[in-house]
Amino acid sequence: MIKITDLHKSFSMGSYELPVLKGINLEIQRGELIAIVGASGAGKSTLLHIIGTLDRPTSGTVTFDGQDLFQLSETQQADFRNRRVGFVFQFHHLLPEFTALENASMPALVQRRDQASVEAEATALLTEVGLANRLHHKPGELSGGEQQRVAMARALMQKPDVILADEPTGNLDTHTGESLFALMRDLNKSRGTTFVIVTHNDKLSAQCDRIVHMQDGLIV
Repeated sequence: MIKITDLHKSFSMGSYELPVLKGINLEIQRGELIAIVGASGAGKSTLLHIIGTLDRPTSGTVTFDGQDLFQLSETQQADFRNRRVGFVFQFHHLLPEFTALENASMPALVQRRDQASVEAEATALLTEVGLANRLHHKPGELSGGEQQRVAMARALMQKPDVILADEPTGNLDTHTGESLFALMRDLNKSRGTTFVIVTHNDKLSAQCDRIVHMQDGLIV
């Protein structure tokens, strides 16, 4: 589904170019649960952001079902992100003034879908991730694990092909992190959704279908 070819990314530091990705080649199959691991600074998050078109490569290609993502216009990339990719980050990025139901509904409401049907779908998703009794609670009234489950429901709202998760358990205690990872594994199996997870947690990565090790901007 995703093919990454000779991917390079450098960041400008004044007169100096800092290379972060130094020639990544990777294929991700539909339905995989894949972990990307490596030390801080290895380029894991940068790779994830480029796959999701949140950042652009310096050179190289990322194709999604044969489409070169960086030949798309900015508007087309935004539509791709909204419809085909779900994001879950270490920090949940929920809107504090909105309820769990409203936060989960947001990607579909941005597309101007019918509000009643959107809320019905969001309710079903929040129920699926174990938050049936927390629909009308705002983020400040939820635990860290519950907030990440809302973020997961939001990521699933548009029925994406792939979920990109960047250290999704990084701010959670061990038990809560394991519970969230079990949820991702269950969603991968029941829905067939592809998951690409950046993590430092060896215990969790060992439960994935495949582990990709990165070091100094390369896959090793």
